[in-house]
Amino acid sequence: MKNLLVTGGAGFIGSNFLYFWTKKYPNDKIIVLDALTYAGNLPSINSLIDTRLITFIQGDICNNLLVEEIFIKYNIDLVVHFAAESHVDRSIDNPEAFIRTNIQGTHALLLAAHSAWKNNFEDKLFHHVSTDEVYGDLEFDEPAFTEKTPYSPRSPYAASKASSDMLVRSYFTTYGLPITISNCSNNYGPFQFPEKLIPLILINALEGKRLPIYGDGSNVRDWLFVDDHCSAIDAIIESRNVGETYNIGGNTEIANLDLVNL
Repeated sequence: MKNLLVTGGAGFIGSNFLYFWTKKYPNDKIIVLDALTYAGNLPSINSLIDTRLITFIQGDICNNLLVEEIFIKYNIDLVVHFAAESHVDRSIDNPEAFIRTNIQGTHALLLAAHSAWKNNFEDKLFHHVSTDEVYGDLEFDEPAFTEKTPYSPRSPYAASKASSDMLVRSYFTTYGLPITISNCSNNYGPFQFPEKLIPLILINALEGKRLPIYGDGSNVRDWLFVDDHCSAIDAIIESRNVGETYNIGGNTEIANLDLVNL
């Protein structure tokens, strides 16, 4: 039985992960920490709270004292870190929020994990959920990203996630903190915030509104169903190859215009 801390558990991917995990590992104790910003939606996980499958704490991952208290009080031995500001356009309008949450918040969690676990790393793991945005853009004739692709972030969002990846990796190389990192492609599925492409297009189509497409729609994305992402994270955690980075993709590349037409 594990004692999990899941950050950002009221968000899109985090909430799906909670349903996945509680179904597969019903005896694990799960603590959810979420600040309930615009992307957090508590009704998504109310059924899990009501049935006491999870313990929900509303709070900021940048709050060092709160994070340290959670590690000690609940004897956390596994962290699955989803909490992040995660929209490219928002990062252009307000980069400070991305620097604070994605970099400083991740560091607060690393500090707490190191403090709580430093005398015994056995059976502990800090899994950091990141994005393929850290690699930058591909040309049409280039092969897919690999775990060895150099980072080349193109937005404040991508740069903040790249920075958090580096911080997590540094705690492994410097302190021996047991970590894993996953960089995923574009997710879709239940509970997704409606500003994202697929839910936005679906909602607008249902309401008879215009379907907004960025540029000429030629941008190609790889799409990953959120349950497949959760399954991949589970496999990474079970493998316990500490220090490893894993790319998670759906092997489903499609141009935005073709996706909207579909």
